[in-house]
Amino acid sequence: MVAAGALTPAQSYAAIDGDTIVLLFGMMLLTGELAEVGFFDRASGWLLRAGRTPRRLLVVVAVGSGLLSALLVNDTVCLFMTPVLLVTCRQAGLPVAPYLIALATSANIGSAATLVGNPQNMLIGAMSGLSFTRFLSLAGPAAALALAVNTALLLAVYGRRLSAFTETPARPAPGPHAPMTPGFWWVSAALAAVIIAFFAGAHLGYATLTGAALVLCTRRRDAGAALARVDWSLLVFFSGLFVVVAGLRSTGLVDLAWSHLAPHLDLASARGLATFSGAMAVGSNLVSNVPLVMLVGPYLPALGDPETGYVLLAFTTTLAGNLTLVGSVANIIVAEGARESGGLGFLEHLRFGLLATPLTLLAGVWLIG
Repeated sequence: MVAAGALTPAQSYAAIDGDTIVLLFGMMLLTGELAEVGFFDRASGWLLRAGRTPRRLLVVVAVGSGLLSALLVNDTVCLFMTPVLLVTCRQAGLPVAPYLIALATSANIGSAATLVGNPQNMLIGAMSGLSFTRFLSLAGPAAALALAVNTALLLAVYGRRLSAFTETPARPAPGPHAPMTPGFWWVSAALAAVIIAFFAGAHLGYATLTGAALVLCTRRRDAGAALARVDWSLLVFFSGLFVVVAGLRSTGLVDLAWSHLAPHLDLASARGLATFSGAMAVGSNLVSNVPLVMLVGPYLPALGDPETGYVLLAFTTTLAGNLTLVGSVANIIVAEGARESGGLGFLEHLRFGLLATPLTLLAGVWLIG
């Protein structure tokens, strides 16, 4: 972009949104420490123990992964819950695909509820200026309704298949848990403090970074291991994406495209609301949700109701990822984690995604609008 003359070096640096990068970095540090002390193993075990029967387990996985993803990033929840689900299903003789689909789709839906649930919401938080509490009040009910619809569809589609296993209770992964160490309580307390700070209106990035820093200090060990778990490639990817999108915007092509599209996106009318939601859902599957949010976000205030626009942008681009297996990173993480067991195929996910994605979108958009 600099070599082509689209941006100066100073403009390329200025294009990178520091709030988003700091929030991503802080969440990576904090979730890495949570994983290190066994938080996700225990959370998965608690969820799985609540699933006494296969059908109930399906509901628990769907609701539990949705709730966890609202605060701990959907990709992380999928990463740590997938292997536990595989072991549980293998022990109980259950088909694994319904539970993996429940995990991936519900984690995506739950992440739409908050500004820290996924990367595109983090971007929207930086663009919109919405507080954590305000965004939750607008997006949370829609995400809860969509999660309920998704869970009902999971039972409708897979309930009969799982009814044959009614007498086989699902069991959590074997092996005793390690005792809860002081490190576990320190990290859990830091997580609770960060969540309280979110609700109190603190800066999301610095609240998360402060929590992670306190954990590293109180655990009194070399921070090299924690820094090694940070996905530096993802941070570089986001930084580069900011620069590329800024360069594209400088050409005027994005302004031209928006000038043709904007008259059809009146959020005050049912038709405009449907057009906006449909365009964002389709666009996120064509160019991916994060670039789409970067391109569209700056233009939303011109639509007259920026709060609704930002929430709809977050909601539609997130739930659109449930359409196909490659529609979101969370889906890919689940599929890759289950690849050796042949647990989740593209067509099986697509069959459910074609049914669930439009219905959950419709339910949530109706509530937001």
